[in-house]
Amino acid sequence: QVQLVESGGGLVQAGGSLRLSCAASVRTFSRSGMGWFRQAPGKEREFVAAISWSGGKTNYAESVKGRFTISRDSAENMTYLRMNNLKPEDTAIYYCAAATYYSGSADDKYDYWGQGTQVTVSS
Repeated sequence: QVQLVESGGGLVQAGGSLRLSCAASVRTFSRSGMGWFRQAPGKEREFVAAISWSGGKTNYAESVKGRFTISRDSAENMTYLRMNNLKPEDTAIYYCAAATYYSGSADDKYDYWGQGTQVTVSS
């Protein structure tokens, strides 16, 4: 069983930056894909970014391209989401997820989910 724990959320002003971290309790399975999703109040969960096991393949939602960067340290079981130039519309709970293989934005392919970390961006 893989447990994922997110950290790094908080309150930031528009234009600011945050780095989210996701720690896996055990070494994630070979070739696993990792993703970040978010859910704002009253809205459905949406895809933010995904990364392959090697880090060689990444994918981003159009709304965050050029502002967010996903990365991972597979040896340390860590995945990160660097968020720059944050906007009020980025306010949401951010979830880390793990899939058996790189799964991009397909949230139904992710088997394990963290509890989420709140990101609030003030205008």
